[in-house]
Amino acid sequence: GGSSAHVPVAVCACSRTVMAATLQSVDDVEIDPSGIFKYVLIRVSQDDDSGAVKDIVRGWASAEYHADIYDQVSASIEKLGLHCECQGGGRINHNSAKKKITVYGYSMGFGRADHEITTAILKSRYPDYSVTWTNEGY
Repeated sequence: GGSSAHVPVAVCACSRTVMAATLQSVDDVEIDPSGIFKYVLIRVSQDDDSGAVKDIVRGWASAEYHADIYDQVSASIEKLGLHCECQGGGRINHNSAKKKITVYGYSMGFGRADHEITTAILKSRYPDYSVTWTNEGY
């Protein structure tokens, strides 16, 4: 035997286009379809000298702490060979019936995210929504 040579399948992580595609493959927004829940703003970057980064928003009601969301997301992002760091957190009030999203509050552990960045990301995902933010509230 021994005729079945192990050919590595598409191992070209060194090529920039593959890395850029990896960054692109990370969803900008993953939040619950409605309700009030914690969220974190995460900066994802490529492990190369291209300096490519993107900010993503993650939030869901099932998370008891902001760290629960971040731990879950960072694990899956690092599997892609990307780096991530938490930019802070807050809360999102997602009213799908009225097509309104309000971003507010902060995270005890991570501090306050830049809600303006979060709002911009949410607006691009929900263009027909009214998306606003405030530094009031917890």
